[in-house]
Amino acid sequence: MNTHAPILPILIPFAAALLQMASERLAFQRAVGLLASGLLVVLTAWLTLLADDGLLRVYALGDWPAPFGIVLVVDRLAAGMTLLTAVLAFAALLYASSGFDARGRHFHPLFQLQLVGLTGAFLTGDLFNLFVFFEVMLLASYTLLAHGGGLARTRAGISYVVINLIGSALFLVALGLLYGTLGTLNLADLAHRLTLPGHDQALARLAFALLIAVFLLKAGLLPLSFWLPHTYSAAGAPVAALFAIMTKVGIVAVLRVQAVALTPAIPDLLDTWLTTLALATVFFAALGVLAADRLRTLTAWLVLLSAGTLLLAPAQASSPVDAAALFYLVQSTLAAAACFLLAGVIAERRGDAADRFRAGPLPTTWLKVAFLILAATVAGLPPFAGFLGKLMLLTRLREVTAGTAIWLALLASGFIVMIALARNGCLLIWKQETLLGSRPAATPIAWPRATATLLLVAAGPLLAIGVRPVADYAERAASQLHAPGAYVAGVLGPTPAGIGRTEER
Repeated sequence: MNTHAPILPILIPFAAALLQMASERLAFQRAVGLLASGLLVVLTAWLTLLADDGLLRVYALGDWPAPFGIVLVVDRLAAGMTLLTAVLAFAALLYASSGFDARGRHFHPLFQLQLVGLTGAFLTGDLFNLFVFFEVMLLASYTLLAHGGGLARTRAGISYVVINLIGSALFLVALGLLYGTLGTLNLADLAHRLTLPGHDQALARLAFALLIAVFLLKAGLLPLSFWLPHTYSAAGAPVAALFAIMTKVGIVAVLRVQAVALTPAIPDLLDTWLTTLALATVFFAALGVLAADRLRTLTAWLVLLSAGTLLLAPAQASSPVDAAALFYLVQSTLAAAACFLLAGVIAERRGDAADRFRAGPLPTTWLKVAFLILAATVAGLPPFAGFLGKLMLLTRLREVTAGTAIWLALLASGFIVMIALARNGCLLIWKQETLLGSRPAATPIAWPRATATLLLVAAGPLLAIGVRPVADYAERAASQLHAPGAYVAGVLGPTPAGIGRTEER
């Protein structure tokens, strides 16, 4: 069983999608989807426990060894990201199963295919297969974004499709340049061949620069981020909750390529320009949070703000900074997903006032408490996980280049977020006004929506309580990530066969 564990996070949602496409019955699709998502949570938790022994688990499909065949590579980072994906997916699917999934066709198979793309992107050890999983993820997300219809979603979907098609074209160009220059697309083999003489260094730098640009487009770095707030705020609540981890695919890809391939061979590729653009993204997102007129729009800007904050990490090429960033990644992703689900529930309870920041029918008490917890978490107030994650980052970034500017940016953005949430929260959950034409919801919130929302809201306090084991795991994951020699040896083997392959080329 342990031998085939690396491929199971991909096979489970893929098998679920096939089963769901075999029947049009919504009840059957819901049951299969929830069962598969629950099983995925258990499996990825088990895989994370296995990966914590520090061994690199390499799964060669068809027994073709790397770099000739397709390989999946499980380390602490990959396993932890699949677990985070599974938790988000289960909560989002539980929310959607209370009626959102009935607003259009094929929601459940597309949701599972989205999970195939997400988990595959975290597990693959080959850049071409990373492109394949990106495309599976994006093709499913195109339709999920438009699920439920509406002009806003159609417009957002068009811009989302266009920008990602451009990104996919650049991805293929980068892969072609890499293969033409180095003769491989396996990440470990790329890292090995970059350390050997005989290749065109300028062309290799250009290829990696294009590759990083594609990842930064997926992550939402300024000036490639204008699509993100509009797209995420237009999506339905459970879809947006799952989308909260999509920007993290690009960020994790940057971290892995930078640590495994760039730091040993091209250490100056990211240099100071990434720090500058990441800080610009933080400021831009903070202004968007301040200007947001509804909760789901504010949350979309928060996703962008967290992406800018996280992209400060690869610019430093430091294991301690990456460890703090990984903890911040977990808490910010869960908080953003919870905000999207909470926005959907509040909109349902407030009728025509929806989740707009204006006076209207008051939400129920548990929604008020959930909003206060989330507001404190995303604003970085103690004792919640948002405060701990930001404190870790600030501590680790204190001594780096441009450390003062980074501190000022992160503290100022946190202050702006706190002001925006305090001002808008008063209108959303405390100020009551019965307006002409304002129609409160007539039915209570369905239990799956309430359960899914509370599950993610509780993540902030739970992460604060369990900060030590999560932070320690992040430290070990970052240390393993910054051991490129062990990664290359684990994938290609410790024998000199890799040198032989290079010489044969």
